[in-house]
Amino acid sequence: METHTTQEPATLKTLPGDEVRQLMWRYADRFDLQMLQQAARSVARGPVARLVAEGGRNSHEWTPQKAALLRAFDESGITAAFLDPEHGGYIEGPKNLALALIAFELAWVDAGAATCSLAGNLGLAPIHERGTPEQRRHYMSLAAPVQPGEDRKQIRAAFALTEPIPFVGVETGILGGKVRVAEWPEGGEPILHVEKRGRFITNMGFANVVTAAVESDDDRIKGTCMVILEETDEGVWDRGVPTRKLVHQLSSTRDPVFSLRVPAGRIVGGYTVKDGVIVPRYSHSEIIEAVFRRTRVTVGLMTAAKLLSAVEPVIMYQRRRFRGGEGGPGTPRYELGLQQKEDVLHRLVDVWATGEASASLGFAAARLFDELDPLEREKDALLDQQGLTGRAAFRALAKAQKAALELLELRDREDAEAAARRAELESDTLVRFVLLDSVANVLCPACKLWNTGHGANMMREAVSLMGGYGVTEDCPGFLGQKWMDAQLEATYEGPEAVQRLQLSVTMTNPVFLAQFDRWIADMRALAAERPGTGACTLATAMELWRWTLQHVQEARDADGNKLYHKARQGVTFPLADALCWLLAARQFILDVVELDEKGDQNPAVADVRAGTVAFLTDLCHVQCARAAGEVGRLCAELVFGYHAHPAWSEETCRACYHQEDLDQLESVIPGIADTTEAREPVAPAGLPHPLRAGPCVSFDGYAGFVRLRTRLDACLTGARLAKDRAARALTTVMVPEALDYPV
Repeated sequence: METHTTQEPATLKTLPGDEVRQLMWRYADRFDLQMLQQAARSVARGPVARLVAEGGRNSHEWTPQKAALLRAFDESGITAAFLDPEHGGYIEGPKNLALALIAFELAWVDAGAATCSLAGNLGLAPIHERGTPEQRRHYMSLAAPVQPGEDRKQIRAAFALTEPIPFVGVETGILGGKVRVAEWPEGGEPILHVEKRGRFITNMGFANVVTAAVESDDDRIKGTCMVILEETDEGVWDRGVPTRKLVHQLSSTRDPVFSLRVPAGRIVGGYTVKDGVIVPRYSHSEIIEAVFRRTRVTVGLMTAAKLLSAVEPVIMYQRRRFRGGEGGPGTPRYELGLQQKEDVLHRLVDVWATGEASASLGFAAARLFDELDPLEREKDALLDQQGLTGRAAFRALAKAQKAALELLELRDREDAEAAARRAELESDTLVRFVLLDSVANVLCPACKLWNTGHGANMMREAVSLMGGYGVTEDCPGFLGQKWMDAQLEATYEGPEAVQRLQLSVTMTNPVFLAQFDRWIADMRALAAERPGTGACTLATAMELWRWTLQHVQEARDADGNKLYHKARQGVTFPLADALCWLLAARQFILDVVELDEKGDQNPAVADVRAGTVAFLTDLCHVQCARAAGEVGRLCAELVFGYHAHPAWSEETCRACYHQEDLDQLESVIPGIADTTEAREPVAPAGLPHPLRAGPCVSFDGYAGFVRLRTRLDACLTGARLAKDRAARALTTVMVPEALDYPV
């Protein structure tokens, strides 16, 4: 007799390990980054975790115990990771992904420790990105940890941009710092006097070098700039009082006051003298643009780390919730605890899916900047070589933008002529730069906005899953502190409004939109191969967003005012939010596909690949459904929300049938009285109009949107089944008996 065995579907066995993450986040071939990640983890789950567990967050002061973290950063290689090899570092090439991994590992335990590390890099970043060769060589070399036999003092840097109270956080264009010429010897270098009052300046408890943003208070200095200040400079170096933070207490934050004399050679990037006026090579805004477009990504990943770090302690809490009460080992109550109930499982699935999507988006942005950085330097060198500056440089990039659009069109053609032209364009430095830059200018603010904004909301959900335990100091995983820390990360390097404003400009770049259209096609193709990922849902949501963007760029509101305008933030900001949902879900899908395609290459992954991919695929579907819901809601509000609702006016009622008119038509066209189309404008007998606010809205001109919206709803098919499968996997996945860091 022939028998058949039913094979159980693959499911998640253990929480995703390092080998899985290395494939998903594309550093499986980077042994140097793997070792750096392990070093950062040893610091995070060792000295940092012990300090938090011992109450180190309970003080605003920079204590000796907190200062010991700096030595741990130095000894582990975290400090030197930012530096180039010629300055004492050990990682060749761009380091955005390296710094992202450090931030992720440290924030897994405590974001204050991550901020302490990253703020030192931020203080040096203006010099690294825009400093003169001499400035870079001098200050970067001094930032390297002191080696045995060296007789020097290591510098610790801080970044002073923020203006003082009462204008703190208003905008980066308002500076509290002033600079003027204090002395200008005949034939010698000018001496500047810098006045700067900082607010919320990280690392000021120990920094001995500060890069400060200032504006001219002297006709002999043009515009704004950044100046390097040193603790030994002549004048006042007052670290100020500690900020009484509720969050990130493992970083030092103070309100410093500077009144110092410094040589003009400390202007970041250098200067020229024209007609007796000092002209800095870079304004402060040009410098911070180069700095923030990279460092915002690491901040976004700090919140992503919190969400993923919450999964394990929440599962442990849920399963153990009823132990010690009724029901012994082996019973569902003892083994599953709260996980007997679907609600807590579904909510944890949402937290986990958000964490995965935000991590995917953040690490994709970090990798993109690693690719873009050397290309940007090539672009700058090329423009300098051709003597193109100002408007001439702008025209050259505009020309490259047209070529980039041509290249994107040619990628769909297979003929020899197209192939030759395509090869020509792909070898053009400016074209390649324009393509990458258009995406980077969107991914950076999107990562910062969505990861920290929505991530903070989902961190609250994670804490709520711990019950009252979540807001105690001894909550496993320090989830309460992480929730509070996430609120500050949403304001770091520009609050949410700043990111939305940047997105409202960059997301309309024709080169980005042309690539976005290709992404839609890619998702459609992927959906045919992997329908369980939710790629079909995502592709339709992307089409809906694209339709809405084009519509609002051309449409006007009920008063005839243009909809898409810089000042119309009720339009531009929601569209920016909707785009972030799409970008995060898309990158999550791409990372899961990468894991599935390359998982068998690593023996450590091969055994768990099928189950892990199946689970993460379900999470993708869940996240795509959530993204589709948000995009559909926001787009519908924008498309229809700026029309005045029709009312029962005298003019409107002229178009109404009266009941007797409809009765006469019924004799000619049987059944017409029962159709919705006929009854909508009917005035009931004895009443002036139907008992509602007004006549139904006409969809004339919106058929495309209505069709896409209806299609989007249908594309949600299977999303809840995926959520059920993911929830069941949470009840069987193996987790350790205790976290690998103290609580």
